[in-house]
Amino acid sequence: MKKIIIFLYLACYTLTMSIVFGQELSKEEENAVLNFIDCVKNKQKEKLAAHIAFPLKREYPIADIKNKKEFLMRYDEVFDAELSQKIANSTLDKDWAKVGWRGIMLSNGLLWLDIDGRLLSVNYQSKAEAEKREQIINADRKKLHESLQEFQHPVHVLVTPTYRIRIDDTGKGRYRYAAWKLKNKMKTKPDLVIENGEHELDGNGGNYILVFKNGEYRYDCAINLLAAEDTPSATLTIYKNEKKMLFENAKMIR
Repeated sequence: MKKIIIFLYLACYTLTMSIVFGQELSKEEENAVLNFIDCVKNKQKEKLAAHIAFPLKREYPIADIKNKKEFLMRYDEVFDAELSQKIANSTLDKDWAKVGWRGIMLSNGLLWLDIDGRLLSVNYQSKAEAEKREQIINADRKKLHESLQEFQHPVHVLVTPTYRIRIDDTGKGRYRYAAWKLKNKMKTKPDLVIENGEHELDGNGGNYILVFKNGEYRYDCAINLLAAEDTPSATLTIYKNEKKMLFENAKMIR
């Protein structure tokens, strides 16, 4: 998975958006972008850290960067030589574009700033981060029941009042659903496994649903990446022949 989850929709459709919604930067926005470029070019980590909308999301299962201290420690993992050079060599007229309320993007979504110049997301993974992620995934496999250790990469772990749910990407756009009762750990055999789940966009805000079908039952895991504060990060809905049998809020565990 090449893009950070919270900006999946943006990353997939940035080329279209740049054509449809692209706007010229105001003078204030230009200055904000130039200030960001200067911080990266001169490796002004402290100054840059003061202009980040934390948490800075990283590709699961790498932990998000939650605060200034973590950002300073992990700066080189994110802003390696290749990304830093792309930013330093970028120009306002060719490489940066304002995309409506979504903010200002570099190179069709490589990274995003808000209109005040705060860093919102970095949709780039350095070699160091890629290696770190692979190490985490390999260690994660060993914590699972042997029947679940074959997958490309983990997607989510959700906890509802009733179930612990793990969703993995098994390749070619297909997902696997495994569920346990809360008292059981993921090292034990799951109570239910459903293969060949599908990803469906839910509106145009970046939210989506992972849909799993098992005979007359359908399990919908809705992922609410962009929602109001009182909206749960995820929900589980179970249908039987299109009749709703269960609905539970879920907490997304990273």
